[in-house]
Amino acid sequence: MSQRALHSWLIVALLFVSYLYVLPRWSDWNQNSRLNLVLAVVDDGTVSIDRYVANTGDYALYNGRTYTDKPPGLSFLAIPFYLVLSPVLEHPAVATRAQSLGDGAAMSTTLNEEGSGLREDKVHYALVQYLMTVLVVALPAAILGALLFLAMRGSGIAPMPAALTTLAYGLGTAAAPYAGNFYSHQLVATLLFGAFCVAWRPWESTGTADTPPRAGWASGVLCGLLLGWAVISEYPSVLPGAVIGLYALWRQGWRWLPALLLGGIMPGALLITYDLVAFGTPWPIGYAHSALWQDQHQTGFMSLTYPRPESLWGLAFSPFRGLFIRAPWLLLALPGFVLWWRSGRLRAEWWVTLLAVIAMYLFYGSSIMWWGGFAAGPRYIVPLIPFLALAAGWAVERAYAHIATRVATTGLIVLSVILTWTEATSGQLFPPDDNRNPWLAYVVPAWQQGDIARNLGMALGLQGAMSLLPLIAFVSLGLMLLFLSLRQTRPPWPAFVPTGRRNRSAEG
Repeated sequence: MSQRALHSWLIVALLFVSYLYVLPRWSDWNQNSRLNLVLAVVDDGTVSIDRYVANTGDYALYNGRTYTDKPPGLSFLAIPFYLVLSPVLEHPAVATRAQSLGDGAAMSTTLNEEGSGLREDKVHYALVQYLMTVLVVALPAAILGALLFLAMRGSGIAPMPAALTTLAYGLGTAAAPYAGNFYSHQLVATLLFGAFCVAWRPWESTGTADTPPRAGWASGVLCGLLLGWAVISEYPSVLPGAVIGLYALWRQGWRWLPALLLGGIMPGALLITYDLVAFGTPWPIGYAHSALWQDQHQTGFMSLTYPRPESLWGLAFSPFRGLFIRAPWLLLALPGFVLWWRSGRLRAEWWVTLLAVIAMYLFYGSSIMWWGGFAAGPRYIVPLIPFLALAAGWAVERAYAHIATRVATTGLIVLSVILTWTEATSGQLFPPDDNRNPWLAYVVPAWQQGDIARNLGMALGLQGAMSLLPLIAFVSLGLMLLFLSLRQTRPPWPAFVPTGRRNRSAEG
């Protein structure tokens, strides 16, 4: 196995275990609405969620029936997995084992004293939710870590700063909590960045040539499929998706157009079929029939008006949902874009990265519900974070040249990891939206009370903050193995060095 492959797999393993360690929130309307569709299709043979709607407020009412009001892409992806696993999950031995874990003292302390307890049906639902999250969200999110690492290596960034940036992204941004919950935002991040990489093919880059080898027709179909599935999972992803699609045609040529269209038609046909069955129209209008939030959805175009200063600031710098407040290391993307541009290399990729970030940021900065309800950070703009991280990698590499800036950058990343996981593991729900400073009103009190999100450590009998110790031990061991391996790396191609800069490519 090559060093590049070894490092990529180590990153995938480290991120995957981190994401599956903390269980998805059990009483989250958004997740429940999406999972309800999976259960309805497989167990009931219908797209109506009538039998499950009591567990969510995120549903659409149409002709006396209830449906999820969410884009169905994530649910569609989970359906085949649940179809295969459903007989196993219904086996009495599996149900008994799951019930015994839930009845443990550590897990019991997380339950609402006024709730209904762990009924058998609730345990089954939680188990399905966990497994679908692991397979459909956490695993793709971990693979995204490898893609980001390869993209930075293909840009000419040395191995050590490339790995450090990748882990900062995977563990020190809002990508982390949403990689472990049944939301579609992190899946869309993987789909969009994956499509970008399929068209770019950074793993085939020599680090010196701007034009990688041309890809085959099958890669074009895959790129279109990824972009199409991103759109049916989160409709606003059509904006960065269009940028990536145009880039794919520029990079690979117009011969890719039929392949892109074929790949995109498949998820598009699924969406049209679903909307015809559910709402009698080929258009995605679930939000138009939402039982709640009608005032917001009827403002402007489905809550969209124009970019507002308070929304743009809130998404970036507010304690409420600010991206850079929780992940200050991402501010390195700003000098990163400058350094990347000054390098004179990969200009097309630079433009794709910048426009993908701007498109999604301005879109959600135009929504009157920009904060996204109960959330750990700005969940709506999670899909743009890997593109920011790619740009930040250029600044991380420059900082890695000197011991003082290396220490400062590493400290900033460590702070981001602590902030991210402190918020992500506080309480049994994500911080609510009824207070503009969730840190003081929710996160800190939860930790003071030992109210830590349910996790695999509790299945071992560990309670409160102590339940996170196995995760910390695993991550520490994984980091040690990865960085020991990286220190022995001799990169197969030289890192790009701007004019007048000493070549340090072998120092990574």
